[in-house]
Parts: sequence; structure tokens; C-alpha cells
Amino acid sequence: MDKEEAREILAAHVARYRAKSYAELAALIGEVQVHEATGASGAGYTLEFEVLWDREPDGNLRVVGGIDDGGLRSAFAPLTDDFILTPDGVFVGE
Repeated sequence: MDKEEAREILAAHVARYRAKSYAELAALIGEVQVHEATGASGAGYTLEFEVLWDREPDGNLRVVGGIDDGGLRSAFAPLTDDFILTPDGVFVGE
């Protein structure tokens, strides 16, 4: 897997989730969102995103995303990124 290309694709998808409201993200809890992407190199990637309560229901939301190219190594250790959003729309740690 081209890690630089994969990081760029993952960052673009994370940005789409960061643009969503707290309510939009909360509506995705319990669902795994799967996306397919093709890099500039022509390589195919699969991205998976999940929205979870960070500690307790109706509290902070944690959004976790991962990307892999279907290879054995990346399937067991995909590149990941995450963020936490508070109910009032503030990103934790930023």
C-alpha cells in the first residue's frame, strides 16, 4: 500500500465527516460506513468509518476511520484516523 496516497485519501474522507453536524453523526451510530476510492496511482482502497459514543450516550462522539488496499498486511493493520466531537460542536483536543 502506498501509505502517502492512502493518508491523503483518508484525510479527504475524514474532512467530510468533520463537516457533518453532531446530529448527523449521532444518526450514524451503530452503522459501519464503507467507501471505495481509487488513488492517483490507480490503486483501489476501502475505507470504513464508525461513529461511537466516546464514553456515554448523548455525550461526546468519536469518529474512527480506516483505510486499506485489500492486501494482507494492511487488512490487519490499516491506517486510521479519528476525532472526537462534543454535543456543542467542539472538536476535543484542538
